Amino acid sequence: MKTEEENWETKIQKQRLRREKDLQEIEEKYKTEQEIWETKIQEQRLRREEDFEKRMEKEQKMWDEYYQSVKKERDELKKQTETLEREKGCLHVKHESEMEKMSIMMEEERQNHNTERRRREEAFTEHEKQYRNKIKEKEEQMQKYLEEMLKQMQDNERRKREEEKQEWIKQHKILTKEIQHEKSLKEEQCKVYEEKIKLIEQQKQDELERLQPVDSEEERQKDLESMKRCCSQTVCSLKRYETSQNQKLGPKNNEQLNKLYHRLDLTKRLQNKMRTKNILEIKSTLQSQEPQQEAELVNSFLQKLMNMNYSARYTVIKHRKKDRKQDYNHDIHPMDVQMAVFQCADGFLKQMMVTKLSQCQYALPLLVPDPFTQQIEFPLWTFRQINKSWKMKNSNNEIISQTQPVYKAETPMVSFFRFGSVSSSKSQLMNSLINEKHNTFFHRNCSGSSRTRLLMDGVVEIAWYCPSGKKTDAFDDCVAFCNLHGDAGENEEQYEILTSTASVNVLFLPDFGQKNQYKGLVRSLFRSPQPLICLLTENNCDKTELGDGKFIFGLLTKNQADLSEQIRETVRESLTKQKKTFKLEDVAKHTGIRVDEDDPECQRGKQAADQIMCLLRGKDPSTVKEAILPCQGKLWHDWCDMNKKLHHLEGENLEEDKSTKLKNMREIRQKQVKQGLSEFMRKFIETMKSQKDDEKNYFLRWMMNLLNDFTSENLCELHKVHAVKWQEVSTLKKVHKSDQLQTEQTNLENISEQINRTSFGLEHILREFGQIYESWASVKKNKKDHLQFDFCSLPSLAAEMMISGFPMELMDGDAAHVPLSWVTAVLDQLVKKLGDQKLFVLSVLGIQSSGKSTMLNAMFGLQFAVSAGRCTRGAFMQLIKVSEEMKTELKFDYILVVDTEGLRAPELSGRSTTHRDNEMATFVVGLGNMTLINILGENSSEMQDILQIVVQAFMRMNKVRLNPSCMFVHQNVSDITAGEKNTEGRRRLQEKLDNMTELAAREEVCDAEQFSDVIAFDIQEDVKYFPQLWEGSPPMAPPNPNYCENILELKQTIVTHASKSDGIMMTHLRDRIQDLWEALLNEQFVFSFKNSLEIMTYKKLETEYSKWTWSLRSAMLEIENKLHNKIENKVIHDIEESDLQKELNAKSEEVKKTMTDFFEEDRDANILNQWKDSFEIKIKELQENIVRETKRKLSAVLQQRHMKKMMDAERTHHENILFEKSKELALKLKGNANDENGMKTQFDSFWRRQTAAIIRDTPLVKDIDILRDIKKLLSERYESLPLDRMKESSQYKHMICLPNYSEYVQLKKSSGITGPLKNVYKKGKEMLGFALSEEDEIQIRALITDISEHTDKMIQSYNIAKMGYNNSCIQQLTDYIKTRLTQHEDGPKVKYVFKSEFFMDLVLYIFHKTKKTFTDQYKMFREANDPVLYFERKSVEYYSIFQKYCQGASSTAIFGEFVCKKLKDPIQQNVYKKTAKDLADEMRTNCESLNGNRSNLEKHILRKLAEKQDFNAYMTYIKNPKEHFKNFIRDAVSQYITERFKDSVRPKMENSIKLLEQMITEAAHESSKHVKEINGNTESWLLHFTQQLSDVLVFSKSDLTGVNQDDVEVRFLEDLIRRELPSTISDIISKFSTETFPVKLEHKDRPDEILIDYLCDCCWVQCPFCAAICTNTIENHPGDHSVPFHRNDGMNGWSYRGTTNLSIDICTSAVASDRSFYPNSSDETVLLKEYRKGGPKYASWSITPDLSELPYWKWFVCRFQTDLEKYYGKTYEGRGKIPDEWRKYSQEEAIESLNKYI
Repeated sequence: MKTEEENWETKIQKQRLRREKDLQEIEEKYKTEQEIWETKIQEQRLRREEDFEKRMEKEQKMWDEYYQSVKKERDELKKQTETLEREKGCLHVKHESEMEKMSIMMEEERQNHNTERRRREEAFTEHEKQYRNKIKEKEEQMQKYLEEMLKQMQDNERRKREEEKQEWIKQHKILTKEIQHEKSLKEEQCKVYEEKIKLIEQQKQDELERLQPVDSEEERQKDLESMKRCCSQTVCSLKRYETSQNQKLGPKNNEQLNKLYHRLDLTKRLQNKMRTKNILEIKSTLQSQEPQQEAELVNSFLQKLMNMNYSARYTVIKHRKKDRKQDYNHDIHPMDVQMAVFQCADGFLKQMMVTKLSQCQYALPLLVPDPFTQQIEFPLWTFRQINKSWKMKNSNNEIISQTQPVYKAETPMVSFFRFGSVSSSKSQLMNSLINEKHNTFFHRNCSGSSRTRLLMDGVVEIAWYCPSGKKTDAFDDCVAFCNLHGDAGENEEQYEILTSTASVNVLFLPDFGQKNQYKGLVRSLFRSPQPLICLLTENNCDKTELGDGKFIFGLLTKNQADLSEQIRETVRESLTKQKKTFKLEDVAKHTGIRVDEDDPECQRGKQAADQIMCLLRGKDPSTVKEAILPCQGKLWHDWCDMNKKLHHLEGENLEEDKSTKLKNMREIRQKQVKQGLSEFMRKFIETMKSQKDDEKNYFLRWMMNLLNDFTSENLCELHKVHAVKWQEVSTLKKVHKSDQLQTEQTNLENISEQINRTSFGLEHILREFGQIYESWASVKKNKKDHLQFDFCSLPSLAAEMMISGFPMELMDGDAAHVPLSWVTAVLDQLVKKLGDQKLFVLSVLGIQSSGKSTMLNAMFGLQFAVSAGRCTRGAFMQLIKVSEEMKTELKFDYILVVDTEGLRAPELSGRSTTHRDNEMATFVVGLGNMTLINILGENSSEMQDILQIVVQAFMRMNKVRLNPSCMFVHQNVSDITAGEKNTEGRRRLQEKLDNMTELAAREEVCDAEQFSDVIAFDIQEDVKYFPQLWEGSPPMAPPNPNYCENILELKQTIVTHASKSDGIMMTHLRDRIQDLWEALLNEQFVFSFKNSLEIMTYKKLETEYSKWTWSLRSAMLEIENKLHNKIENKVIHDIEESDLQKELNAKSEEVKKTMTDFFEEDRDANILNQWKDSFEIKIKELQENIVRETKRKLSAVLQQRHMKKMMDAERTHHENILFEKSKELALKLKGNANDENGMKTQFDSFWRRQTAAIIRDTPLVKDIDILRDIKKLLSERYESLPLDRMKESSQYKHMICLPNYSEYVQLKKSSGITGPLKNVYKKGKEMLGFALSEEDEIQIRALITDISEHTDKMIQSYNIAKMGYNNSCIQQLTDYIKTRLTQHEDGPKVKYVFKSEFFMDLVLYIFHKTKKTFTDQYKMFREANDPVLYFERKSVEYYSIFQKYCQGASSTAIFGEFVCKKLKDPIQQNVYKKTAKDLADEMRTNCESLNGNRSNLEKHILRKLAEKQDFNAYMTYIKNPKEHFKNFIRDAVSQYITERFKDSVRPKMENSIKLLEQMITEAAHESSKHVKEINGNTESWLLHFTQQLSDVLVFSKSDLTGVNQDDVEVRFLEDLIRRELPSTISDIISKFSTETFPVKLEHKDRPDEILIDYLCDCCWVQCPFCAAICTNTIENHPGDHSVPFHRNDGMNGWSYRGTTNLSIDICTSAVASDRSFYPNSSDETVLLKEYRKGGPKYASWSITPDLSELPYWKWFVCRFQTDLEKYYGKTYEGRGKIPDEWRKYSQEEAIESLNKYI
């Protein structure tokens, strides 16, 4: 039959191949034809295109010839037209119209030509389209033909296949009948064989009595083969039947398995395994609910398991949603859920699952058959993280503790299995032997159990019984129990492994009766050397001992408890006799099974770890760490100690002390580098860099395991010794033996130190990473000189480990120090790899061993160290990802969990104090968005300790404006269900918190009375009570389900709190860590804390504020220019603030919206909110100020317009007279137009005569000398002044930069009884040059600055460029200066009067400083108003008009040209003003020094000062910073204009002038159109024309008053303007240059002055110590003044009292010391730590301790030491000696430091 089937298949195959071949031939034929068609089409297309191109070329030539002929004709007509134009203007106009007609005709002809060309192209296209359609139709016909042929062939083949199928079905029916017949014969044979088997079973009892134990394994195998031969007939006869059944059952089982995985939504996970990171994600709140659908079972099981909730194994659907599709499905067995997840997990998730199952005291999968292939897997890898602890008695009857990894533990093993189906539950009986209160093994009576399980048959589970050292222990030693699920006879491999490794075998059988089909296997068990306990479920016989450790029990109708006790006792007895032990790793030695650790990635990871660990073999664990991890030992601890001392400077010279300590720290770093890289670390780093993700994770896990193996034995012994010694110390404390107690405490500390030295884990390797990085980064060595790797890659490796789920050490617990550089670098790498993600930081605090780490592990599925020997030291952080669906709800991407060392750690007593606990609490509370405070038990003293620490930490956060939240977790509380007790507990906790708040408030100087005054806290919601962790007594107790439920509830509460939090960006966390730690090192936390995040956010706000203010200022500048033009054009005659406000409203609303969006949508909106109101007020005030200032300026323009009205009218009158008279002369000379020289001579003579008459009647504008005038004024008005002090200008004193003013003052005389003595004392002070205090010097300098700024404003208000210069200006200025000095002298606290020399020098200084302003503005006035200069400039323009008149040009043409000439100055003025504004805008964006905030500007100023090295410029910067800033901006703008004139400034001017040209021509067009509509005249045209331009140009109808307009024809004016205007524009453009640009602008319109108004409108308050300028960009800003970097206060003249030594101190170092200062030159001292008590000017500054080095000012002091000493008349000696370290900085390093720090 098989041959026939093969023949049929062969025939079908041949027919199919033949048809496919025919079809292929047809397709090839079609392709060939298609190619021929395409070739023909292509040839025709090319031919047609060539013909078309030839025709086009001919036509083009014809049109070109025609065009050339037309062009010649046009040229001839043009010549004729020019001849006629000279004779008569009207003919000229007519000819132009004819020319226009001719061009229209030419255009029409060209259009006709184009139309004809398009027509031909369209005809060709249409023809081509028809041709293509024909081809397409042909192709479609061919396609249809092929499809029909193909369809016909398919139909034929389908019919033949149907016939073949029918024939095959017939044959199949015949075969089926034959098989059924053969099956019936086999069934009859089976009945015969069963009867024979029953006869054999009747002899069972006799056989058992005759059985004798045989020691030989060889004879055991023979008996096994003999039993198999007994049953061989049955097996062979059934073989064919079973094979046929398996063929039917196999697919069915696979189908059931696939269905199971589909129901659990795991089908995809069979290949793409589940990973740990996906499971640990923070998912939706559904995870806390019971599953409603089968697809939710897996997630529910895993979440419960990760939370250590042992109810995870009973995960079922309790309230199933109605689903018709699932009505016929049985419930999924709970163990199928567990095993399905296990099968679909990757190695790391399997390991975590097994670890969590072990924590839940559940049996673990030992041998797992693949459900599809039945390949047995031994998951050894999953056991690698499990440790078991137990207590037992040694040979001396002493109770000892043991802790071992289960894969290493050698224990007895008891195996349980069954043959056939038994009525009693094997797993349930095992549970009764191990733990009667907990179902270690899942059994048939467990909740959710059913007969439908698919994945458990053949699975071997293992569990360990661990004794507690008590009499109630079931076994005296640790014992392993293995359970083979399913029939052992059907799982022979598992059975063989168990029976060969077990110490005792326990067999379940129904009975020894005839039904037993496994007699041979039973016989082999009875002959084996291992003890055997045979349990008969269908027999009620009593315990029967058969000898040699073989026992029989009948289970039928027996009491379960008694039976369990008997079996337990029997197992115990058997184990005492049988010394065979079981080791988990030995299972891997069995052949035929797959070990998960044989996976290539795991193997490579293990091999790499083994190679590294080879370096440690044979070495002492207590000394190896010091040898291979040298950087983190004594050197690192010394560096930490020195760093802490650095923050507490001592000695007379603080900077010398600071430099010495910094030098020592650098030397320690150099020593760390010299230690080099150990072979261990080198290999570890190379391995980390060479491996990929999973391989790297395996490697790290293996390293953890192997390091644990390396140290565990020594640590175990040390912990035992420590426990004994601790007990001895406790006893001595009770008997008060102080001497002996001291000795034993020292010994105890030595043991603790030895434990610390011996401990060696992955965290120590990472710590070494950090120290290698910090030391190498510190000394800036070339990495290639000593290391073969890039040390900068270490942070990247650590970041990758964090992403993979490994904890990262944040604070070194041994050194009690945060390695800031390392932590910052790692976080930077995290930002690079993940982006600047938003975090929610959750930290935890509590007493040591209070269950903090256990709680975090249960809550988030983490693996922080929790064993008693590995308590957390320092602080560790770990990332937990938030799932995508939760990100929208939580508003952050990760939770960062920070686990900390326990407070009040016993091992730290004696060498650690409350300070360390307070430091830790402050650090983690400040770091966390939420802090969990973990309290263990109900011990009131422990609670009191932790509450006091925590309350103080939160109070500090409150004072520095950090607002974390907190929750209290009260663990191990008995009687958890008693609501009254919880209420009472909350009440007591509230009282204690309030009491602690009162105590902490006194210490922290705070007025809080209740805890709720310090932090938002709800006693009902924010306090959680937890029961004890274990349900019973360890080590066999599982976790308490109530504890796990409370954990889940706590997690949900945290997530709810987190959803209301804004979290913190990763980069902000980096800065927060640095801020907190630096403040803690300074000890005075509140005083020292610098909130970098708040500072950065404020800077960001300042940047935005500058954009808003610039937007408003820029808009108002445009409004001002527009209104200024209208005023000059006499369009408007009054200005009101309401009008300006209305004009500004649109921009104002835009700015308001931008502000609102910024405050609401910025990622730091929660921080920004505190400044929202104040900045809204600032913007409102700014708007009011610029409106007020603009009104003042425009009002001044109105006033000045009235004042210069006569002047402008007179000038216009003169211009018009000149115009008319030149016209008259031109008409006389009309006949001599061809005589160019004669005309020019006549015009020049005429022009000289006319202008001479005008100049004679007009007062001359003379040059001015401001210094000459001021000297004259002073000599006339102030005769008492010492006029001999009036020196050359180059010798005038720079009044603001003088070191002191004692020579300029005279102390006021005292009256009364003691008056004469006081006067003598004052006279002595004057003679010694100490008349003034430091406070007086500052007052005088501030007075000079204020006078100088006000006089600048007065000079600008005079508007000399428009109004001219008058001596009254300088008179008003000198009077103002005199008045201000007098007012100052009359002040209540002023003890001196100014000498006349002071007034003299101050006036000369101010006028010397403003001389250029006077000169530049007066130069502009003279150019505009000096008749000589003005008419000299106008002569060229008027000569041009004169020529036109002589040549017979019409009045209209002349008038048009005259208008264009008149437009020249207004156009020029507009272009320069607009370009200046645009240039200011561009520089604010593109100029490196001007495009940022104030700090950026200052950085560039300091850089330029360092490059020039000009001491006088430095002193101006220090003493009068605002003036220096202005000068710098002016220089920067000038340089920018010079360098960028061609590529930036000139293009802007050209663009502006082009826009103006368009506007003017458009205005001319509109005016002509308007006049035509109203039938107006030239005057109406001119009025409309000027009105349209009044917004942009200062150009009015009055400028043309007096010019004869009678003969002007309006209709030609537009064309004339269009023709003449370009020449005017070209003339203006030709004069664009760097020289003319600044000269053509009024002072207020210059780009530098626009930028000065913008950039210098900020805070200018200087530090009272070092004179550093407050960097806030807002004048009168809220909050304290501050500056990022202070400088040496000796630069500001500070010295040590009683000496001539300039101070060397830097403010930020000094305020961290215990030194004092004399505020305001008083005799009372104030501690620098409390500098705010020195008075208002000190109290308004925030100076936080900061050891950041800014080499710039140190270099300055060294470079200009001599200049400074000469300037102040004091020296840098004695206490003010400059540290040698300062002298090492070069100019380049100083400049580079600006880029680094600012």
